Amino acid sequence: MTKPKLYIETSVVSYFAARPSRDLIVLAHQEITKEFWEERLARFNGFVSRIVLDEAGDGDPSAAKARLDLLKRFLVLPVTDEVDRLAAMYLAENVVPPRALRDAYHIALASVHEIDYLATWNCAHIGSGQARKQIRELNDREGILTPIICSPESLMEVIEYVERSHC
Repeated sequence: MTKPKLYIETSVVSYFAARPSRDLIVLAHQEITKEFWEERLARFNGFVSRIVLDEAGDGDPSAAKARLDLLKRFLVLPVTDEVDRLAAMYLAENVVPPRALRDAYHIALASVHEIDYLATWNCAHIGSGQARKQIRELNDREGILTPIICSPESLMEVIEYVERSHC
């Protein structure tokens, strides 16, 4: 059986590599991300992009190095003319606000390259219900596949369901 394709958006690797948060919700997301990364990620063919690498490389140099080291194992999806066009449409149609250009690219990359799942903790511009609805509507209109956009927690539930149903 072919492994599903997974685009790992920057927030996921950031949660995995960060020092434990004092915010209990963020800490819970970090723990879920660690469990997913260490125990379930191997069930996917993982992909990132130059945008993920650029974002992961920002900030404190030692933290950036840790994030980039974690991402070395993944294939890097190219930004194509179609990706540029779709990202511009997300911005023009207010699917993603102008200040979130990189988020538009994450979505466009996963969509154009027909990735099965886009993993994110970014609920503001990528993972919210409203954003997912608008992304799906625009992609459907353009004849482009929409990845399933979800958190690492949701991905663990998908894996558990698949494993239970394929005894």
